[in-house]
This record gives sequence, structure tokens and C-alpha cells, in this order.
Amino acid sequence: MKSVIGQIKKMAGKIGFFRQVKEINAKYAKPKIKMTPMVKYALLLLRIYLIVLVLLLGYKFFTMIKGGVI
Repeated sequence: MKSVIGQIKKMAGKIGFFRQVKEINAKYAKPKIKMTPMVKYALLLLRIYLIVLVLLLGYKFFTMIKGGVI
């Protein structure tokens, strides 16, 4: 199983798009600006808010599929 996954990774590494994505991710892995604790807190709240919105959207989707209307 590992050999199959390794071969897939090797093939994906040869594709230019995946190589470019890996280079971009490596370049921006660490932030180059300093953030105050308040900024970090605000970003955390925004991340939680986004997760809640996605969960609500998923809930609405599944309730509509089941036939219920909210």
C-alpha cells in the first residue's frame, strides 16, 4: 500500500501545478509580520465564526435533503 501511495506522490511531484503549490506553501509557511495578541484573538474569532457558518450551511443542506423546510 505504501508503494502505491509513494508512486502517486512521485507522479504528482512531476506535475508542474503541484510543484508550484508546494513552493508557494513553503514560501508563506511562516508569517513575516508580527501580530499583537489582539490581532491573533480577532483572527481566532473569525476562524470560529467561519466554522460555525459552514456548519450551519451543512445543517441547512442536510435538512433540506431530508425534506424538512426551515
